[in-house]
Amino acid sequence: MPMHVIAAQPRIVASGFAFAENLRWHNERLWFADIHGGAVYAVDGADALEQILTPPDSPSGIGFMPDQSLLIVAVHDMKIMRWKDGWLHVHADLSSMAKAGLNDMLVDPQGRAYAVQHGFDWRGGEPPVAAALLCVEPDGGVHVAAQGLESGNGMALTPDGGTFIVAESAACRLSAFDRDARGRLSNRRVFAQLPDGYYPDGICLDETGAAWVACCWGPGVIRVEAGGAITHVLPSAQGRNPFSCVFGGPDRKTLYVCTAEQEEPQSALARMASRIEAVDVGFAGAGLP
Repeated sequence: MPMHVIAAQPRIVASGFAFAENLRWHNERLWFADIHGGAVYAVDGADALEQILTPPDSPSGIGFMPDQSLLIVAVHDMKIMRWKDGWLHVHADLSSMAKAGLNDMLVDPQGRAYAVQHGFDWRGGEPPVAAALLCVEPDGGVHVAAQGLESGNGMALTPDGGTFIVAESAACRLSAFDRDARGRLSNRRVFAQLPDGYYPDGICLDETGAAWVACCWGPGVIRVEAGGAITHVLPSAQGRNPFSCVFGGPDRKTLYVCTAEQEEPQSALARMASRIEAVDVGFAGAGLP
């Protein structure tokens, strides 16, 4: 099947961030974290931007509990914080089970949070090592959900909750698990092996079950079906790279993408060139996030 290149020009929704990441669509608003800028934001349907909070540690993955409280990954403290009604407190401390920082997170409808970790100090030059996917139960209890992820990154959950998909950036692949009613993962398998250099970061699912993947150092955002067939690509603009994507809007037919020129903290803070873009790609979203 020939790959379809999406020619539509994205609309800039919001700009001026250091490193916007981890998009979520929740309660008719687009939510995201500026990791290096140290803040969590939301954008409504009229593109009105609201700064929600500035947590004390760099925020990364975000998600929502059944009571609508917001969970936020604290990257360096390796904790998950919980924010509601102006009060921020520790929901779970993962520092005894993680190394070198937490990254993205997916929160399921029951309030169960899956968090990936770096596992090694990649900025400090440590060699890559596989690391565990951690799970935080709604009561704050922590356990290992899966072992051996190679730079685990973005995650997605099918609408029925029965399949969990995670990007493994260092392996250029998406892995899938069966998921039971208690949130336990089993039957690990390859959902899609991507070409070398197509490093997957944030992901989301469309109505057909295919994954949209922000390839942070690849060709752009790709649509890949189970088995690995790449059917569509939304090319990156010159000098920009995508790091997260999610479907949103009233009918979930808008694909939102975080893009940036720089990922390293100092250069990203100096440039403040990260932004949120929106484009109609001809599909609707399904599942979480």
